[in-house]
Amino acid sequence: MAKGITRLDYVIAVAAMLVVVGCKRPSKEPPPIDAQEGDVPMTLTIESPAFAKNAPIPARFSGDGEDISPALTWSGLPDGTKELALICDDPDAPRPEPWVHWIIYKIPPEATGLPENVAKTDKPAAPAGGLQGKNSWGKIGYGGPAPPPGHGVHHYHFMLYALDAVLDVQPGLDKRQLLAAMKGHILAQGEVVGRYQR
Repeated sequence: MAKGITRLDYVIAVAAMLVVVGCKRPSKEPPPIDAQEGDVPMTLTIESPAFAKNAPIPARFSGDGEDISPALTWSGLPDGTKELALICDDPDAPRPEPWVHWIIYKIPPEATGLPENVAKTDKPAAPAGGLQGKNSWGKIGYGGPAPPPGHGVHHYHFMLYALDAVLDVQPGLDKRQLLAAMKGHILAQGEVVGRYQR
């Protein structure tokens, strides 16, 4: 310690620094966006026949296997749903923001799910009318789990959004662009989480 600084002064200064550092710690995930400012959207039910909730995702749907998208089913859409959108990401990725694995939107409200192996094109044949965006690899369509070896279990969140408007958007949106387009239009949302590790 410098001359003239008491032990108590030193302890107080260190404690103050730790508080400041703690307050500036960045969040890994941006705050959730709601249907209307301050409201919590009602919950949708979304599942996958490929894996149980919070269970391991089979390797065939990963970067180690066939790297195809799993089938998904959902129910409980609220009245007034005009479109659906889905984002799959991994908040356990060693980076400031979650790694995005899949973005698909403009899904028609009559759809009750997505088939297995949705084509990796901006306008897939199924679901009819659906558009796909860019994942964190900068590619269109689904990119399966591929966490760093030895990094532990990663959790993959498949989040479904029911929207009260038809979005005027083009294919190829990234996650932030899609979230911005959906802001104020989310009637309900739900998620199913799968796990994967190398």
